Amino acid sequence: MEIRRSLRPWLDQVSAGEKVLIGVSGGIDSMALAYALFQESGPRAVVAIPVVIDHGLQEGSADIAQAVGSRLASMGFPQVEIRRVEVEMADGLEGSARRARYERFHALIDHHGARYLFLGHTEDDQAETVLLGLARGSGTRSLSGMAKEIGPFIRPMLDLPRAITAAAVVEAGLVVWEDPHNSNQRFTRSRVRHRVLPVLEAELGPGISSALARTAKILREDADALDLLANQFLERNKGGDLDVAQLMTLPKAIRARVLRLAIYQAGAPAGSLTADHLAPIEALVTGWKGQGPSSLPGGVKVERLSGRLSLSRGD
Repeated sequence: MEIRRSLRPWLDQVSAGEKVLIGVSGGIDSMALAYALFQESGPRAVVAIPVVIDHGLQEGSADIAQAVGSRLASMGFPQVEIRRVEVEMADGLEGSARRARYERFHALIDHHGARYLFLGHTEDDQAETVLLGLARGSGTRSLSGMAKEIGPFIRPMLDLPRAITAAAVVEAGLVVWEDPHNSNQRFTRSRVRHRVLPVLEAELGPGISSALARTAKILREDADALDLLANQFLERNKGGDLDVAQLMTLPKAIRARVLRLAIYQAGAPAGSLTADHLAPIEALVTGWKGQGPSSLPGGVKVERLSGRLSLSRGD
């Protein structure tokens, strides 16, 4: 019932006959969410379509995807999308698979004209994401974890512990498939799930996952506020170049966001900038000693000219 309740705020915004999608791996969380979505979408006459992605990374992956699709059909879904993707290794197996998966998600959202695509991440997944961000020494945005809603992607169960989905699967008698990658200790997230969080729970007491998820929510609100201020600054200073004197008046937390956003707008690939990339750009503002231009991802060049930061992209 809790899972069904988590879906209602979004389904209440969907009209009869409209389509929504749901990403289903066949695991406990996504199958529990799919079962709840089937129950909630029917009375609303909302067309719910599960999407099963075959990443082709394991032997027999096509058979596994077909088996998951058959279980969803048996659940009552009249249409199930099973799609194979090609995973191009760029930044590790997990990141590359995620990129391929979301590219296909976006394509299917466009194809079906779907209002939403639901994902089965839980509070436990959020806690793992925060710990991974801490381990990387990431900033506020990374530590804020996953958003419950971002564009068409909805994670309705982010406030629910994994124990809820496990109980729902047992109660409904659902057959699930657990990706062996989830227990493979060579993956960092798997080690966090099976080693780090249990130790924290044992040593610091129960409720660690909930506390980390609450922290993520607070940090997301802070990051949203700082990003808003940075965007407002850029809106007032359209035209490419940024006045160094005006940048100097900003608190560093906002100035760093302004610089990052400006560089992305100049053509750097989304998500490509690190603290090491930004450090020399910050120095052009606050530690000017006549240093030359800095070259950044995407061919973006930043240099200080006549009291302004000039951002350009090479051909």
